[in-house]
Amino acid sequence: ALLLHKAIGDRLTCVFVDHGLLRKDEAKNVLEIFDKLDIKIIFYNEADRFLDLLLDVIDPEERRKLIGREFIKVFEEISKQNGSFKWLAQGTLYPDVIESASTNGLAVTIKTHHNVGGLPETIDFKLIEPFRELYKDEVRNVARLIELPSEILERHPFPGPGLAVRIIGKFTPEKLTICRESSSIVEEELKKSNIHNTVWQAFAMVGDDKAVGVLGDGRKMGYIVTVRIVESTDAMTADWVKIPYDVLDNISTRITNEVDNVSWVTYAISSKPPSTIEPQ
Repeated sequence: ALLLHKAIGDRLTCVFVDHGLLRKDEAKNVLEIFDKLDIKIIFYNEADRFLDLLLDVIDPEERRKLIGREFIKVFEEISKQNGSFKWLAQGTLYPDVIESASTNGLAVTIKTHHNVGGLPETIDFKLIEPFRELYKDEVRNVARLIELPSEILERHPFPGPGLAVRIIGKFTPEKLTICRESSSIVEEELKKSNIHNTVWQAFAMVGDDKAVGVLGDGRKMGYIVTVRIVESTDAMTADWVKIPYDVLDNISTRITNEVDNVSWVTYAISSKPPSTIEPQ
């Protein structure tokens, strides 16, 4: 947004669609940042629309495609309401292209990204993708050159489909809340320990599995939350981070105490490859 604003000024219309899958307080934080940058932005809360679409969907590929197609529908509706727009700018990166489809006809799809393979075959816009051939670390270098504020520059990468790809198994509102609240605790504890800005990505994920926990003198079944913290430079490869035990202890204690219906917390110790950073 800042790059395009520097290029075309007030001819740019920024549209922020809250699909209900954002990190905790993300919508409020984004609007505050745009206000500081003095860039015009139109905000649409479409959470109910997207969440109704995803309810009980299990297949992550189907979720990604549903989100990508629905985004285009929303933007087409917004375009009709605000005067016809010919161009749609996206923050597509080279890893998105690599993982979504082959660039040479030989590779297999690893996962469909909502802004690449998740788009419908025909759309009412021409696409502008200034970062399509850049890796994430290269985009951060561009951001430094155009003096993007540090509070944005230091944010961890976040997938376009949001928390939808961190919910394994059936998509439900309860699991979405668990994922959002648990991820917020992970980030808070890493910031307290001055670790947050030294790692590439840190978040929590949740699946269908439950384990026995103790509540008072009784037994209670609760979800298993898995914490994922990795270090990387370009997201093409990544290693899990050997976080100090006391930090992991704080994360686990807070999640099991503060997030409803969670009984266990585990830590993901797989690197990329063979794993991917995001679970889906």
